Amino acid sequence: MKAVVLLSGGLDSATVLAMAKQQRRDCIALSFAYGQRHEIEVAAAQRVAKSIGVSEHVIYNLDLRVFGGSALTGEINVPKDSVGAPGIPVTYVPARNTIFLSLSLGLAEARGAQEIWIGVNAIDYSGYPDCRPEFIEAFQQVILRGTKSGIERKEPRIVTPLIALTKAEIIRRGVELGVDYSLTHSCYDPDAGGRACGHCDSCLLRKRGVE
Repeated sequence: MKAVVLLSGGLDSATVLAMAKQQRRDCIALSFAYGQRHEIEVAAAQRVAKSIGVSEHVIYNLDLRVFGGSALTGEINVPKDSVGAPGIPVTYVPARNTIFLSLSLGLAEARGAQEIWIGVNAIDYSGYPDCRPEFIEAFQQVILRGTKSGIERKEPRIVTPLIALTKAEIIRRGVELGVDYSLTHSCYDPDAGGRACGHCDSCLLRKRGVE
């Protein structure tokens, strides 16, 4: 079975790729250079793809800085030491997972892939609405109603193996599968040398999960 795996270069997506490989999927990795301030993650995605193994790695370039509206793509400071704060944080990128899933769907149709794997998580997350089960269910309906492959074969199916796991559970699973987390990058606001800040939501969730 062929699968498109969204690969950001972070902890979650590396685990998802390892899980897909463990289930004997023929994996096509898809990464995005979307104008994010943490573009170092694209290099991390390349390292992870090489380490775990994929049949193809597509890096899609688009510039969401044209839209702005996020601390990851605009001139807005990344919040520090505020994980768990109420509301949707400024690190939310407008419609990012909708855009990413749409493009992964196009790749899946073009390659005849039966599945799209994505590392969204609704437990240890930062309040993003496009990481919730109801969003994934709604996008699955888009596939079934608005694509050739969806109408003819009811494919591709969106696979979300991490959606109900804690960060600690994700890391345990990845360790069992031999994921080298030193190859990954999670920080939203790294310094010029690529070193993690240690204080953004993503850094704090990663640290707590490892602990």
